[in-house]
Amino acid sequence: MNLLALDTSSVACSVAVQIGKEVVERHEEQPREHTRLLLPMIESAIKESGATLSDLEAIVLGNGPGSFIGMRIAASVAQGLAFGAGLEIIPVSSMAAVAAQVFAEQDAIEVVIAQDAHMSEVYLGIYRLDSGVPVELVPERLQAACALIRELTDEVTVIRVAAGFGWQRYPELLAANQHLFSATSTVLYPRATFLLGLAADGTAVKPQDIVPAYLRQKVAEKPARNA
Repeated sequence: MNLLALDTSSVACSVAVQIGKEVVERHEEQPREHTRLLLPMIESAIKESGATLSDLEAIVLGNGPGSFIGMRIAASVAQGLAFGAGLEIIPVSSMAAVAAQVFAEQDAIEVVIAQDAHMSEVYLGIYRLDSGVPVELVPERLQAACALIRELTDEVTVIRVAAGFGWQRYPELLAANQHLFSATSTVLYPRATFLLGLAADGTAVKPQDIVPAYLRQKVAEKPARNA
């Protein structure tokens, strides 16, 4: 397939263009620079691929959970490009992309992703490799940064790997759950290249129907006006 993938849910600004079997990627980790970086990265990757927007079949969006502002940047750009080119958007989990990279790069059966959600919490995702694809074992949720992960058993019966920046941001979370893991990965943020492999299992929607996965809804909702 011919796809454009983008993710700005973390400090990483990541873009990938797939034309047939060839993939061109742009990836930079620069906090608070997504607005400046994203469009030039998209233009550069598309140019290097030798394609144009009209050659694409869909846009793959890293839909969080993650930074509220970052997610809005990617969603807005994806919507604008999709409207202009008559494309649909395939929203996929940004944490599943992290899991996909871990599965591709090291021996793992389960990957537990923790990303910084601020306020002493992380976004938590638990994935198992099934037929080469990361499958969500439990719905992504918020997790207190100093608590045991209730879905994991004390006995580690498979190769289970911790990945994502949340483990570094909150070392007390890793300390509380260290006995549940076989290893810790150096993969911290989603890369757009690994969003591409998730597109086949995603559902394409019209640009106006994108709903970012904030998880913490009270942050995403507009404050009520005083009567």
